[in-house]
Amino acid sequence: MKLPVSQKKALALLYRLYRLYPHAHCALNYRTPFQLLVATILSAQCTDKRVNKVTESLFEKYPDPQALACADLPTLELDIRSTGFYRNKATNLVLCGQRLLERHGGQVPTSLEELVRLPGVGRKTANVVLGNAFGIPGMVVDTHVKRLARRFGWTVNETPEKIEQDLCLLLPREHWVQSAHLLIWHGRELCKAPVPLCSCCPLQEDCPRVGVVRAR
Repeated sequence: MKLPVSQKKALALLYRLYRLYPHAHCALNYRTPFQLLVATILSAQCTDKRVNKVTESLFEKYPDPQALACADLPTLELDIRSTGFYRNKATNLVLCGQRLLERHGGQVPTSLEELVRLPGVGRKTANVVLGNAFGIPGMVVDTHVKRLARRFGWTVNETPEKIEQDLCLLLPREHWVQSAHLLIWHGRELCKAPVPLCSCCPLQEDCPRVGVVRAR
C-alpha cells in the first residue's frame, strides 16, 4: 500500500524535528550496556522517570550480571515493585543475568538476534540497547513512535515489527536511532494521545494529519 508521504516529505518533517528537539536523547539513566538493558526491561508499561528513580539504588545493589543472577527473587520483586508487572520483570532479570553469564561471558551481546534470545527482551529493547549503548543503528518502535509514524503517514501498519520495517525503508539508516528519540520527545510534548496539540505545533505545515483534519 502506498504511503501518504514520500521519502522527501518524511525527511523534511524529520529535519524539522531535529531543529525542534536538538537535545533529544534516551531518557533512561545508565552508564553501561548492562544498566541500559536492565532499565529498558523495567521500562515496559512504566515511565522512564519512575525507572530512573528505581535504578538509582538498583544499580548499586546489582552492579553486574553476576549480582543479578544471584539475586533473591522476592527481594528483587520488592526493589522493582513500583515499575509494575514486577513479578515477571524480576524473573526475567534474574534469568537474563544468568543467561549473560552462561552464554556471553557476562557481556551484553551486540547483535539483535542474540539480544532477543535473552529473557524479557524483545525487538524494542534490543534496538534501544544496540543504538544507545553500542551505536549500532536500529529502529525503536514504542507507543509514541507507533502513534506518530501513523499520524505522519510514515506507515499504515499496526504491529511494531511491520512499522519498524516501514520506517527502516523510509528513513536513511544513519537517522534510525535519533529519529526514534525525536518522535518520542514530540509525542510527549505535543503529539499526545489521544488528542494531539495541533493548534500549537510548529510542524503543522509539514504534517499530513493536519492537512487531513483541515480538509474534513
